[in-house]
Amino acid sequence: MSLRILCFLKQNGGLGRGHRLTIASTFHICTWSSLGRGRIPGNGKAARVQTIRGKKALVTGAASGLGRAIALALAREGTDLFLIDIDEPNLRLSAREAGALCPRVVVQVCDLSNPAQISIGTAACLEAFGTLDILVNCAGVAHYGHAEQMTAEKWNEVISVNLLAPVQLVRELLPALSAQSEGHILNVCSVLGLVPARKLIGYQTSKFALVGFSLALRTELAATRVGVTAFCPGFVDTPMLDHVGPRWLRKSVSLGPLSLVTAVETVARQAVASIRRNRAIDISIGARLLWLVYRISPSLILWIFGRRSKPGPSE
Repeated sequence: MSLRILCFLKQNGGLGRGHRLTIASTFHICTWSSLGRGRIPGNGKAARVQTIRGKKALVTGAASGLGRAIALALAREGTDLFLIDIDEPNLRLSAREAGALCPRVVVQVCDLSNPAQISIGTAACLEAFGTLDILVNCAGVAHYGHAEQMTAEKWNEVISVNLLAPVQLVRELLPALSAQSEGHILNVCSVLGLVPARKLIGYQTSKFALVGFSLALRTELAATRVGVTAFCPGFVDTPMLDHVGPRWLRKSVSLGPLSLVTAVETVARQAVASIRRNRAIDISIGARLLWLVYRISPSLILWIFGRRSKPGPSE
């Protein structure tokens, strides 16, 4: 679309000084369109995972929520799974269910805020499988509250689990991924890694950074057969939606047939599709409206959140 617009401007003498803003707008339109469809240059079709069955995948945050759903979706595809989480009882429940669907499941209890435990986990994965084809960084934590309520301990936990852990997992597992004919890294970033909100500053800082890391890594690996996706779901029907945020949040985004809350199984299927197609940025269906509004009018998002600037009893 942007090429056609530029050709039109050139044919009509529109590349002069008076059309600088138009050209900039054309670039903005190109970027908006590309991001919305996940079409960012770099390792496109060449790095697609043609066959998921028989692949080896590591999934973090697999004890519950979206991590568990993605693990089960991969299990239905016939993927061998290495599941990581700090919640051992629920991790083993996830493994039991996945084990009924796929050939092999291995679990590793791991605190992703602890770099030493991450290294133990990656070593155990490579020892169990000998290699790795798919890495899904899904584990995440969030703290809800004003910026001044974010203590040093809260900041360290959020940044360690949401950002530094994926970076370390990629660093330690990239040699194994690169050795495969098809490989993929899916970083679950959230639409809140693209659109600002209020009272989630630590979570958003980590997710914005994870989007940037994913795109930089995708560019770095452009000449390889390892794809990278920044997966950005919106409001997903998981326990995090209830435990993190004010009481009015779920009610506000649950609008019956127009609900912005998406079933976790639907989002998990989209995540697997992102792996297959090697999408650069993939925004889940329930999040696209929010992202579109922000792209069109950032000031509108600020106005919406500004109307709730004063803490209330339900927050």
